[in-house]
Amino acid sequence: MSRKFGVMAAVVLGLSLVSAVPAVADHGRAFPTEFALPNGFLPEGIAIGSKPTAYFGSRGDGSIYRVDLRTGTGSVFSAGPGTPSVGLKIDSRERLFVSGGGAGNGRVVDARSGAILKSYQFSPDADTFVNDVVVTDKAVWYTDSRKSVLYKLALGRGGSLPTEAVAVPLTGDFVLTPGVNNANGIAETPDGRALLIVQSNTGKLFRVDPSTGATKEVDLGGELLTNGDGLLVVGRSLYVVQNRLNTVAEFAVDRRGTSGRLVQKVTDPRFDVPTTVASFGGRLYLPNARFSTPPTPDTTYNAVAIPKP
Repeated sequence: MSRKFGVMAAVVLGLSLVSAVPAVADHGRAFPTEFALPNGFLPEGIAIGSKPTAYFGSRGDGSIYRVDLRTGTGSVFSAGPGTPSVGLKIDSRERLFVSGGGAGNGRVVDARSGAILKSYQFSPDADTFVNDVVVTDKAVWYTDSRKSVLYKLALGRGGSLPTEAVAVPLTGDFVLTPGVNNANGIAETPDGRALLIVQSNTGKLFRVDPSTGATKEVDLGGELLTNGDGLLVVGRSLYVVQNRLNTVAEFAVDRRGTSGRLVQKVTDPRFDVPTTVASFGGRLYLPNARFSTPPTPDTTYNAVAIPKP
């Protein structure tokens, strides 16, 4: 399943660059740059922690597939509940926090055993799409693409899980458009004091005060995040997956997350509507959701790795 990179095109501050990209090695060993997911799996989310292990959620039945990044081999280790698993994040206690999409819920899964540790029903109605999730020191936050709200799981002593979630309304610059997907990817600002969310339908990025839910549009110098999906913050770099554009945009952001400058846009011939991104070592890993391909039980899916820009 390993394949050496071909050509990756990048646009750096408006200048087109094309370069050959070699296979990347970790600790002297080349990891696969491409690996298969089960046929018909319908992947969307990805989570990677401190170990060379990736977790993928199925937006079909909600099963979670675990992959060894060193070999590319994997298996389903947590059977789905029959509702979607969309956004995924893993914490230092090896717990997977899972977004439930149109089911309006979320759950916490033991990343070692696959057992469900806790389930939460966030939305009381059907007009919901719990899309993405981020883990911070004090809380876990979920977006709902159909509502102007974030769902908060306040973590207790030792990271203990709460009995219930708290809905935090979004106010300020963020304006909900009914009937379409709005808030999507979510990440923490570099200083750890606020959150960033991308609004897919407008291409705007917002900074959220987690104590109040107040939002302020982030100044990106006129850049729009069209089809913005998953977000990843590494140091002062913000990576935004623009799914149907088959693009990862990198921005240099200030510590507070109030402004950002486009550094480059990266694409790859192996991208087939990637939805989100996680990092390990010197690489970014992205699942191909293949939204443009009609799904069948035999439809093939994969994930790919690219060098971290």
